[in-house]
Amino acid sequence: MKGRGPVDAAGGDLQVTAPISGLVVSVAVADGESVEAGQTLVVLEAMKMENDITAPRAGVVGQVAVADGDRVEINHVMLILLEEESAPDG
Repeated sequence: MKGRGPVDAAGGDLQVTAPISGLVVSVAVADGESVEAGQTLVVLEAMKMENDITAPRAGVVGQVAVADGDRVEINHVMLILLEEESAPDG
């Protein structure tokens, strides 16, 4: 499996993991980007179907750990979603 691999989350930060094994078709967000609950973060292809992986809550993307074309297994950490107040100032 290529890619940047799993990343650690601390405190109230949330690891967004792959619910299925598949191919990352596209990453729709970047590090530091604010997202809303329900917003598409990553599109995975499995069994010739595209699946939108959405944000379970609002927050800021702390670290994207996958890239277009990566293969992921179930529970592979794809990104870290920070709570708004824990996001780094930029």
